Amino acid sequence: MHARALCFVAALVLFSPPAAGGQQLVYLSGQTVAPAYEGWEQNPDGSFNMVFGYFNRNLEEHLHVPIGPENSIEPGGPDQGQPTWFMPRRNRFHFKIRVPADFGDKELVWTLTTQGQTEKAYGTLIPEYIIDKQLPMLDVGNFGRDPEGRDMLNEPPSVTLDSASEYTVAVGEPLPLNASASDDGMPEPKAAPQGRPGSPRSRSNAVGLRVVWFVYRGDGNQVTFEPRQFKTYPDYRLGSNSPWSPGWETPPLPGNRQWPVTATFSAPGEYILRVMATDGGLIDHADVNVTVR
Repeated sequence: MHARALCFVAALVLFSPPAAGGQQLVYLSGQTVAPAYEGWEQNPDGSFNMVFGYFNRNLEEHLHVPIGPENSIEPGGPDQGQPTWFMPRRNRFHFKIRVPADFGDKELVWTLTTQGQTEKAYGTLIPEYIIDKQLPMLDVGNFGRDPEGRDMLNEPPSVTLDSASEYTVAVGEPLPLNASASDDGMPEPKAAPQGRPGSPRSRSNAVGLRVVWFVYRGDGNQVTFEPRQFKTYPDYRLGSNSPWSPGWETPPLPGNRQWPVTATFSAPGEYILRVMATDGGLIDHADVNVTVR
């Protein structure tokens, strides 16, 4: 580590216990983002969805990487619907790219450069990477192991926009948005586990239907939401307003099953705002494209 970095290490890192005990460094900022290939799904028409996510190694720093040489997916890119606003920590199953039934042994390569370092994720259709419904429930929600198979009856929530999907607004002009969501009630709502002092925290998040708006593309530092939205990513610190925070409870469902929000932009640009409905494992989403002048 450089001497300059050592001078600031106390301000930049936290210590957290890994599962096997001991200590590991968790950086608040200054670290890179690694693209991740999660696997593939087969569609009824024979085509495939190749599913990607990412790992932002920072605990707090968000990074904006516009589409281009530093954020590209090839062949067919550079723009294949990937995010440009990278939230902290591990964001699983974040987006999908549909490929034809005859994709065969070809591959998609996501190239991402952050903090001057380039990393790649390679997407292929090898059989070991198939994604079934159980995998995201296990990886995101840490549930889906019911021995009688009841968890496999769980279906993803559904979310739809109750407002338009495209807007042009001025800097500082409030933009009201609305979405409706529904779910099958599985799994039953449960708060994130509290954990015990001196023992590792389970990676489980709170379960039960929840809906959140966030920035998918554009500089998220220039966007504010009212009401304030909870985090969409794991933050295990107490009181962090993340569904993975100890004791965090899914907000009560509104009677009309609608989730309105007002977004305000402080800089011009092209943005995509995403509304996501999740039951703690399975998800659905809808996007709003916003041009800010």
